[in-house]
Order: sequence, then structure tokens, then C-alpha cells
Amino acid sequence: MRAVFALLLAAGISAAIGAEPSRKGPAWAELTVEQQQILAPLKTNWESLDSENRRRWVGIAKRYPSMQPKEQERVVQRMDKWAKLAPEQRRAARERYRSLGKLPPEKRQDLRQQWAEYQALPPPEQRKFDTPPSATSSRDKRKPRTASKPPKPQTTPVTP
Repeated sequence: MRAVFALLLAAGISAAIGAEPSRKGPAWAELTVEQQQILAPLKTNWESLDSENRRRWVGIAKRYPSMQPKEQERVVQRMDKWAKLAPEQRRAARERYRSLGKLPPEKRQDLRQQWAEYQALPPPEQRKFDTPPSATSSRDKRKPRTASKPPKPQTTPVTP
């Protein structure tokens, strides 16, 4: 019995050692020159991307030449923003995206409407929503406090 177990264990170890490491999608060097040019903002982060995200970006790079110039510009801007995000920010963005997909259709429609209203605003108005208000600005907008009565002194009973 021990011999069979040892034989199975040895076979499992040798299979694990000989197995190829799991592929993470195409390596940067495997991309075409055109794909590398399109995906250039992602070059420094490419090796850290999982296979699913690599395939998505390669798909975008394949569709890129057939896109309208305005759409190409939008893709490049979004790619630049994405490349500049920290890994934790990317994870949070993915989670927000997934949570939006779980919303009921009417809530998603409301969000689409709000997004359309935001996009219809002139750029200076949009910028007001780009950054959260700072703590000092919210403090400045509050009403000044009126002087309150001083607290009554606490009296402690004196015991003889």
C-alpha cells in the first residue's frame, strides 16, 4: 500500500514539475507591431494583466483601425486613464462595474439618464463633479454656529 502511494505521489510531483506554467494570454512580444502601437499606454502594466483582460485589450486593438477618429480618441484617453490607475483603483472600478450590472433595469435606466444629463453639461460644469468637495470647502459653506450657553458646572455631593 505504501509503495502504491509513493508511486502515485512521485508521478504527481513529476507531472507538476513538467507541466507548463499557465498562459496569461499573449505576451507583449507576441503582439503585432500595430497592436503594440495601439496598446502602448498599457505596455508597463501588460505583464500584470490577467489573460481575460489581455484578450479584451487585444480585441479592442483589432477593432481600433475600423473605429471612427472620435471613437479612437476616446479609446486612447480611457486606456491612458486606466494605465495610470493603481491596482487597487482598478479592482474597485471593476467591482463598481459589476455592481452596476446587478442593478434592476429601471435603476440602470435612471443612471443612463443621469449620465446623459452630465454629458450634456458644458465642460466647466462637468468639472464641478470631477473631484469631491474638500473638507474645508464643506466647512466653509456651513452656517456659523451661534454661541451656546456654557455647560452647568457639575456639583458633587459632599460627604462628611
